[in-house]
Amino acid sequence: MAERHDAVEVITAKRDGGELGDAQIDWVIDAYTRGAVADEQMAALAMAILLNGMNRREVARWTRAMIASGERMDFSALSRPTADKHSTGGVGDKITLPLAPLVAACGVAVPQLSGRGLGHTGGTLDKLESIPGWRADLGNDEMMRQLEDVGAVICAAGAGLAPADKKLYALRDVTATVEAIPLIASSIMSKKIAEGTGALVLDVKVGSGAFMKDLDRARELAETMVAIGTDAGVRTVALLTDMSTPLGRTAGNALEVRESVDVLAGGGPADVVELTLALAREMLTEAGVTGVDPADRLADGSAMDTWRRMVRAQGGDPEAPLPTAQETHVVTAPATGTLTRLDAMAVGLAAWRLGAGRARKEDPVQAGAGVEMHAKPGDTVTEGQPLLTLHTDEPERFERALDSLDGGYDIGDGASYAPTPLVLDRVAAG
Repeated sequence: MAERHDAVEVITAKRDGGELGDAQIDWVIDAYTRGAVADEQMAALAMAILLNGMNRREVARWTRAMIASGERMDFSALSRPTADKHSTGGVGDKITLPLAPLVAACGVAVPQLSGRGLGHTGGTLDKLESIPGWRADLGNDEMMRQLEDVGAVICAAGAGLAPADKKLYALRDVTATVEAIPLIASSIMSKKIAEGTGALVLDVKVGSGAFMKDLDRARELAETMVAIGTDAGVRTVALLTDMSTPLGRTAGNALEVRESVDVLAGGGPADVVELTLALAREMLTEAGVTGVDPADRLADGSAMDTWRRMVRAQGGDPEAPLPTAQETHVVTAPATGTLTRLDAMAVGLAAWRLGAGRARKEDPVQAGAGVEMHAKPGDTVTEGQPLLTLHTDEPERFERALDSLDGGYDIGDGASYAPTPLVLDRVAAG
């Protein structure tokens, strides 16, 4: 068939710093998804967008076109409002696990479509798959029933949501255009809006273990995503949170599930509890639910009850023992003093090299692998005491994991230590 536009015309417009029209954007996304625009042409356009940017209208339209490439879910028939959370990824970021059942226990349905890990950032589905019997793949009808019955579901996104994004994401990964904020924002938001949630809270990580290392760039990404959500009619807010230090005291799959259960039981690391409650409060506010304090739902056990029901609904056994690694190696403190730095990237790379993560999407992961942190920045340590425990099924992995941790922590004078706030900023619709 005759095409309505020409790929070279669209590339040239953006290359020369111009705005793309709505019809051009609609056509190029549709044509690329159909195969009428070649990979090399879309790669050229992505590079032009990286270099010259997009305005708010262009980004909103680009996102809308990606949503239109597939199906859109609808939760309006549910008996309660919906809210979802998206994290841009970090080390030890197990927040989704306690957060989804907690928010559900407060009366808001949580349709959490999640992914698997790649590189140093852990994947929510990999963590949950360490629970015996638990399954990530649900059909839309199953998802709807579980949301009505339990109130929360964490599962894999179906292939029908924003297929244009899946194709474009793979292209960006091999053409050095991943960093383009309009393309990052539209990639995340096209899937979240297509998912059909009524409210969305974004956790945009900042620091060494995050995709965004710089606070100003992270704020720009947050503002772009909040604008996209707002323009699409989804109540959207973002928190900028610190990822210079890992979250909690574990990085790995079963290790993080165990820690999440501790939080649901009313314990767990203070930073994980703090961020879980901060995000829960934002989700409840955006969903229009008032007069409920999520801290009470942790204390009274109702969040834990919802967790157990959610795990069972997806075939898992919440009472079954979690996998443990066959081998461990203890890293001891080389000196006495205050742990002033524990670098998130160093810990994330170590966990990855121990087998908790993957280099390619098709690689397997070890359920029991990861890093356990016995001290966090601000803690006093004594020479020779355990600082980290490395877990893996394959002891030959220890050497490379230890290389990752070389220079990844500092022990010094406690007087010079200044803690970084966990929540750095909040971005709402302007």
